[in-house]
Amino acid sequence: MVSRSLEPGTAVMVCLMAWAVPGAGHLWLGRLSKGCIFFVALSAMFSIGLMLEGELFSIVPSQPLVALAALADLGIGAPYFIAQMFGFGVGRVVATTYEYGNSFLIVSGLLNMLVVLDVFDVALGRK
Repeated sequence: MVSRSLEPGTAVMVCLMAWAVPGAGHLWLGRLSKGCIFFVALSAMFSIGLMLEGELFSIVPSQPLVALAALADLGIGAPYFIAQMFGFGVGRVVATTYEYGNSFLIVSGLLNMLVVLDVFDVALGRK
């Protein structure tokens, strides 16, 4: 565990890494078990959301709720962009699991944002 606080600039870099790869910030700070658990759990949630035919939303300013869902999806970081690059997350509205998939994708992004906030607190020595 880290007993000292990092410089604010370094803390921001750790947060960016934590956003891009779930659990990476905790791994950088020496919290191996937390980092591994976050990586496995959030990656699994995101993958399950894709398998359940959920949709990775794009930001549409004319539809505020879709834009909020897109921001939540973006919270998972690099996996969002990788999935879109390979054509995953198109979503099939007629699938019975569509809404469940959306829920998994959105919640994985929101949970990763909470993990980033935790990394920030740890990096600044607040925890």
